[in-house]
Amino acid sequence: MTKDKWRGHLAILATNILFGLNISISKTLLSGYISPAGLTIARVLFGAIAFWTLSLFLKRQPVTPRDLLLLLACALLGISINQTAFIYGLERTSPVDAGLIATLNPMLVMLIAAAVLREPVTWKKAAGVLTGASGALLIIWQSAGHGNGPAESTLAGNLYCLLSVVSYCIYLVISRPIARRLAPVTLMKWMFLFATITLLPLGAGDLPRAPLFLAPAPVPILLLLYVLAGATFLAYLLIPYALRRIRPTTISMYNYLQPVVAGIAAITIGQSTLTWDKPLATALIFAGVYLVTRSKSRDDVERALRQMKTENTTAPRSPN
Repeated sequence: MTKDKWRGHLAILATNILFGLNISISKTLLSGYISPAGLTIARVLFGAIAFWTLSLFLKRQPVTPRDLLLLLACALLGISINQTAFIYGLERTSPVDAGLIATLNPMLVMLIAAAVLREPVTWKKAAGVLTGASGALLIIWQSAGHGNGPAESTLAGNLYCLLSVVSYCIYLVISRPIARRLAPVTLMKWMFLFATITLLPLGAGDLPRAPLFLAPAPVPILLLLYVLAGATFLAYLLIPYALRRIRPTTISMYNYLQPVVAGIAAITIGQSTLTWDKPLATALIFAGVYLVTRSKSRDDVERALRQMKTENTTAPRSPN
């Protein structure tokens, strides 16, 4: 694997660590500090301001009207629908159900990439997706068995989580071509601007009335800063950086790490204990990522076909 691809893997690894920690942190904030609509608009508004401010110090990159239309679609799928559905789903369902639904991500990305980008579905890729899923499901099954986390779940909450996963999967696939042309900051400044415009009517009234701001306390404020700076600004900066270097299916595989990260965080703060399933699940997830990484991409297949045609053309013909 090239050094550039290693950077892509490290970027998406860091992203999913940030997202994994964000699940518990957001759940805490939603328990009386801020409403789902208020937290969502806080994230997109902060992201828009941060990315546009950062862009002022970087070289300006031209964007065509066609690019803007694609960026609008990416903003709706990757931020507006994804974040709104995730927050509303998290409020209405248990972390176990949310984690179970999230394991659909790599399988959906693999199928969408095959249909849209004509990425081949190889046995290594399919085996990698299933291996990683078994690791994530092991963590979720053990959590359910030990009664960790709230048990209440609703159909509406699970459907919101499913919508969040589907929208994010489509975003990963359709955004890869433009992510390979535009710089991450350029991509994100437009996406967060469009997301802010579409979501502002939803949470504009909730944000200033949030109990978090009416009676500020150090811990909730620090948790909110993590959601804004870490799980929003930094995480979304790293996603297009990774998309420029590795395939959407490989990127989606790292979603399996989120329940592991949540488990490690719970162990660290004393909410859970280290059991046999956590190291095994981590090993299964990384084995799945390895298999998907080693599978052939569309570029690999086309390169091999071109090489075969070249060899057949240049090979000396035997006399009859």
